[in-house]
Amino acid sequence: MLPALRQEHVDALLTEVPEPARRRYRPSAASRFWRSRAVRAGAVITVLALCGLVILVLVREQTGTHGFLVGLALATLPVPLLLAAFRWLDRVEPGPWRNLLFAFAWGACAAALIAIVANTFATRWIATATADPASADTIGATVVAPVVEESAKAAAILLLFVFRRRDFTGVVDGVVVAGFTSTGFAFTENILYLGSAFDEDQSTGTSGFASVTAATFFVRVVMSPFAHPLFTVLTGLGFGFAALGARRHRRLRRIAPPLLGLTLAMGMHALWNGSASMLSPWGFYAVYGAFMVPAFGLLAWLAIWSRQRELRTISDELPAYAAAGWIPAAEPRALSSMRARTMARDFARRTYGPAAGHAVSEYESFATSLAFLRRRAHRGAAGPDFAEREQELLHHLWQRRQVAGPSLAYAARATSRAPAPPPYRDYGGYNPYRS
Repeated sequence: MLPALRQEHVDALLTEVPEPARRRYRPSAASRFWRSRAVRAGAVITVLALCGLVILVLVREQTGTHGFLVGLALATLPVPLLLAAFRWLDRVEPGPWRNLLFAFAWGACAAALIAIVANTFATRWIATATADPASADTIGATVVAPVVEESAKAAAILLLFVFRRRDFTGVVDGVVVAGFTSTGFAFTENILYLGSAFDEDQSTGTSGFASVTAATFFVRVVMSPFAHPLFTVLTGLGFGFAALGARRHRRLRRIAPPLLGLTLAMGMHALWNGSASMLSPWGFYAVYGAFMVPAFGLLAWLAIWSRQRELRTISDELPAYAAAGWIPAAEPRALSSMRARTMARDFARRTYGPAAGHAVSEYESFATSLAFLRRRAHRGAAGPDFAEREQELLHHLWQRRQVAGPSLAYAARATSRAPAPPPYRDYGGYNPYRS
């Protein structure tokens, strides 16, 4: 343990600090430049924009202008539904939009570009080495594509896990980030497939339900819009379980879950592509009904269960702060109900104005973060700055308590989540305190 410093010692140390020109350890100009958040954000946006432009050129070259526009229109249809579903899952502790937009843009631009370039190169190399283009396409679809595409999508999850670790706290965060990344990737891939199908129909004069475009739309948009999200969510689950691990755990125990999730994602992706390219149509539908649909249902149940577990974390952890007097006793139960939270925001907005509704929303977000921080501290995963972060969150709650308190109290009473005292009983008319 370091000895305590007296004030005279601190003054002496400060006077011994050399002049700025003579300091040995000072940040270089390049270091100060890259520490700027605006510079880093600009660099990320520039890289993703360049990838998007290259993708635009490549896809338009393969589909033509009319095919690209048709593919873009059809591929956009499932995107809002998928993003809304993943955002609904993230409502308990919503992640920053900048992280989710980065994940979607990475999937749609960077990961798609990596996949197109790597898959094309690998398929051509296999065709040249084996002198069998048909088998090269099959191997590329069942072996190369799952490895390349899932690795490219996992890179976005890894980047957010490393550089936005404070926002990556558990299983739900991993699922949501993986869902946004894979939705972006599927969006670009669907443009390519649907645009190519439309271009083929234009060359053959086919239209209507018998066209390749209609068949492609049915398989990729109607039957399996969740295919890519289903694969990549396995990787997200691995990173989510790694985020739940304590910091004292060995590195292998924190690396193994993401690697296992990535391996399972590649395997499921390979099974899906293999059933489409190697089996008959009935075999493909058999794999879809016997494996893909149950797997999707299981993962959906796991994601919803994780969301409910987050609400239970709020009801379990916040009573400690209620006992200490930081928050009223009724708030933990109200904050652990999505219906009560929505009702509190609406009540504040109607009664006190839009600014009050926003303050209640912030109060709910800070209280949720406080509960999760305390849970991570119990698991040994909060980090050395736990006390500082806890104090900061309590300060934010204290600033908004006058607006949020009445609104949450109203919501707790309206949803029957306020703690009620035991009913009064007279016991035969005798009560020594009555007189």
